[in-house]
Amino acid sequence: MGREPSDAEARRMAPPVICYPPETLPAPDLSVYARALEDARVVDRVRVPPRDAATFRVPAGHFFRIVSVEGPQVGDLNLWAADDLSERFYSGKTRALHGTHVSTGDRLWSCFPHLRPMATIVADSLDWYGIDGDGGSVHDVIGTRCDPYTAQLLSGAQYHHCCHSNLTRALAAEMGVNVAEAEPHVHDVLNVFMCTGFTRDTGQYFMKASPVRPGDAMTLWAEIDVLGALSACPGGDCGQAHSSDMAHCHPLDVEILAPSKEVPGWAPPARNGYDGSHGA
Repeated sequence: MGREPSDAEARRMAPPVICYPPETLPAPDLSVYARALEDARVVDRVRVPPRDAATFRVPAGHFFRIVSVEGPQVGDLNLWAADDLSERFYSGKTRALHGTHVSTGDRLWSCFPHLRPMATIVADSLDWYGIDGDGGSVHDVIGTRCDPYTAQLLSGAQYHHCCHSNLTRALAAEMGVNVAEAEPHVHDVLNVFMCTGFTRDTGQYFMKASPVRPGDAMTLWAEIDVLGALSACPGGDCGQAHSSDMAHCHPLDVEILAPSKEVPGWAPPARNGYDGSHGA
């Protein structure tokens, strides 16, 4: 351990600077989405079984809603551009732009070189939760997803129903390919309904029992045509176990909703305008 310098406390007192000030980030007009949602109708519904995953497709200009049913359950969400799997949800940049947890008005951004909003969160029944006394909050973009590699590393177990494997199987079935071809497309997730944070003393990622209850939902607007995959995490409400068959788990529903009329002033976002030269 390095020797503490005499001005250590002064160094620690340097003021924090927000890396990406949100004032210049294009803000969605939530009133437009709210009006479109008022009379939108459910045109499809996908049931995600416990400890498994399912895929769904959402046309641009439609809503999709992730709903808690039967009991408290968290879900791991992947998104891709429906016509190009190389454009996928970028949790790290979403975190940098909006914070460690997302809610109403925040957007899910795609990876480089596209960097455009894939979906906008337009309603969240858990937005009342805020940040609790442990520093925990809901819907995080900090956890990567439970996976069989970490499970094997920490416990020696060969566990196949963690979210990474669930998403891999679901995508393979959707695309008609084997799991080895599908796996590289699975990426870091939005942990829907999951309550997480970092411990104040050691900075470790923690989870606690989700506040989600049957009927709670997060509703998103598809800014582009998206292919989604959602895993009903084997941790259940993530209040005890993780990547095991010990937790009590429940299904999740994904509803696809179509607005009754054209949404005025809305158009799918263009891909990022950077010229791609990188100064070469």
